[in-house]
Amino acid sequence: MLQTTTFQNIEESLKQLPHSLQIEVFHYIEFLKSNYAKQNNSSIEVLEEKKTKNRDGFGIWQGKITMSDDFDAPMAEFEEYM
Repeated sequence: MLQTTTFQNIEESLKQLPHSLQIEVFHYIEFLKSNYAKQNNSSIEVLEEKKTKNRDGFGIWQGKITMSDDFDAPMAEFEEYM
């Protein structure tokens, strides 16, 4: 019942649009269908692998950046200002 109402609402909305926009809506529906099919064909393991490859957040640069021990020491160039 709810699905029928949704389709009727979509149909009424489409009828109010010009033909060029109706075509755009159709293209968008095709895009959504293709993305939905890709998501359903991929397994959970593949999705988990993608998550680990696209690692974001704290600690992502751990071990890749080093700082010198005297990082906070005053620089000789600025002695006259201190």
